[in-house]
Amino acid sequence: MTVQTYRGSCHCGAVRYDVDLDLTHGSGRCNCSICTKTRYWGAIVKPDAFRLRQGEDALTRYPFGTGMVEHLFCRHCGVKSFGRGELEVLGGRYYSVNLACLDDVEPAALAEIPIRYSNGRDNDWFSEPAVTRHL
Repeated sequence: MTVQTYRGSCHCGAVRYDVDLDLTHGSGRCNCSICTKTRYWGAIVKPDAFRLRQGEDALTRYPFGTGMVEHLFCRHCGVKSFGRGELEVLGGRYYSVNLACLDDVEPAALAEIPIRYSNGRDNDWFSEPAVTRHL
């Protein structure tokens, strides 16, 4: 296990955070409507592994679905650099960071991160969808 601290941000830099991640633990992509349309690529961490450095006031919440997940976007550039929520199946409170928003990870390292696919479109979160190439 190699936990490293990474810096992440939205496109304009108004939202900035640090996150402690082990990229070998993998990531997730989902075929639900919001993840598909935003091409969200997430990694989940516990709250103590996430530190918002700036931009709480720049975040806009998009209420979607059950409201169990806070879908957050920068109100200036529109980028969804992270989200947060609480789900027992994920062990309670969590943050989901958008790996595409990490500022200090080389493309070659991103390409090596394992990806788990979820079938959110059919509310079958623990099954892989039949088609994943578009995700």
